[in-house]
This record gives sequence, structure tokens and C-alpha cells, in this order.
Amino acid sequence: MLVLTRKLNESIMIGNDIEITVLAVEGEQIKLGIQAPKHVDIHRKEVYLSIQQENNQALNTEVNTLTNLSEFFRKK
Repeated sequence: MLVLTRKLNESIMIGNDIEITVLAVEGEQIKLGIQAPKHVDIHRKEVYLSIQQENNQALNTEVNTLTNLSEFFRKK
């Protein structure tokens, strides 16, 4: 993990087109501004993990459905 120290209104760059700026520091909270191309998805980690879990559940449901259909037609 890369650890960087930034002050208020200072930024870091990720690649050529993603900029993260420290907008405010209030107690233990830090507000970040992120400028990135529209095609880049940006989520809080807990939201990202939730999306991944839902996608995996949907994939497993599809596989189970296809397996059940395959067994159904095999019996006929």
C-alpha cells in the first residue's frame, strides 16, 4: 500500500486522468473530491463489495437455472 500525506486542497494523481483532492478535514472525517472520466466507476468500498456479492449471487442463480433446465430437458 502506498501511503501519501496531503494537506487541505492538495491532490494526488492516479494515472493521467484521475485526480483526488482533499477538500476538508473535520475531526476524524476527511472529504475527498474525485475527478475522473465518466466511464470510471467510483464507489465507497462497502458499496463496491456489496455490488460484487450481488453479482456473484446472480451468476450462481443463472448457473443453477441453466443446470435445472438442462436436467429437465435431459429427462424428456
